Amino acid sequence: MSATAVTPEAGSPRPSASRPSASHPASPRPAGRRRRSTGSVVGTSITYAILVVLAVVYIMPFLIQIATSFKTDADATANPVSLIPQVWTTAAYTKLFLNSDFPIWFGNSVIVTVFVTLGRVFFDSLAGYALARLHFRGRSVVFAALVAVMSVPMVVLLIPKFLVINQLGMYDSYTGMILPLLTDAAGVFIMKGFFESIPASVEEQARIDGAGTFRVFWSIVLPMARPALITIIILSFQGSWNELAHFIISTQDPALTTLTKGVAGLASGQLSQGSQYPLKLAAAAIMTIPVAVLFFIFQRRIMNSSDGAVKE
Repeated sequence: MSATAVTPEAGSPRPSASRPSASHPASPRPAGRRRRSTGSVVGTSITYAILVVLAVVYIMPFLIQIATSFKTDADATANPVSLIPQVWTTAAYTKLFLNSDFPIWFGNSVIVTVFVTLGRVFFDSLAGYALARLHFRGRSVVFAALVAVMSVPMVVLLIPKFLVINQLGMYDSYTGMILPLLTDAAGVFIMKGFFESIPASVEEQARIDGAGTFRVFWSIVLPMARPALITIIILSFQGSWNELAHFIISTQDPALTTLTKGVAGLASGQLSQGSQYPLKLAAAAIMTIPVAVLFFIFQRRIMNSSDGAVKE
């Protein structure tokens, strides 16, 4: 007998290869993967919860400051930590700008901060480049002295600084307020480290073309150091804007009072009697705005070394 091929009938459907068989159900997802996924979600949730709590703790005093500046004196005394004033008022800001020397304080702070920031950017860059690239006798001694100055508390130097300013005849002047702040050890240290990260081959090519040392620094190296420069700008602006101790020992004239010195005077009871919480916190809130705006504008560019990278 010959074997005959059995073919399905024309009307009967063919079984699909992709359809799972009833006797072989789909395999479930491994339990280990499910446990790892659950653990990852729990860990991420805990991390975000901690970050939220820390953010609230950090931001809450600033929110209380803003809210209190729009309160009345009575409301601020009765509800010091309330975020919603019972009566919204701008009396504190009106008193600051119209019935006090606050505009003079603000103007003095702007003048000092602009000159100090520009001076630090220029002189810190020059000193950092000299320590990073120029080979001169005593360079290691200068760098060691720079590091030593960074370790000395600034409070220790207040009395010697006052004696020098007074002896040079710069007391009660913009010169005495600005000149001692034009350089800082930390800025020179930052610029030196960044210049050392730039390949020397870039400068060698410029010198072959006939450029001098300052031309190489100004036209070639300095534009590549933009991340470090932005860092110096932010640190210098913040440091000079918030400086208090130096202005206490360098000025006494009310016409040269800065914001930090004036707001410190408000805390001691200037401009009438009473607690004056809205007035003090309104002044503090205005002081915070320039530094906060500058930081949020440039925060993504702070020491971003990829901006100064060079392919060889």
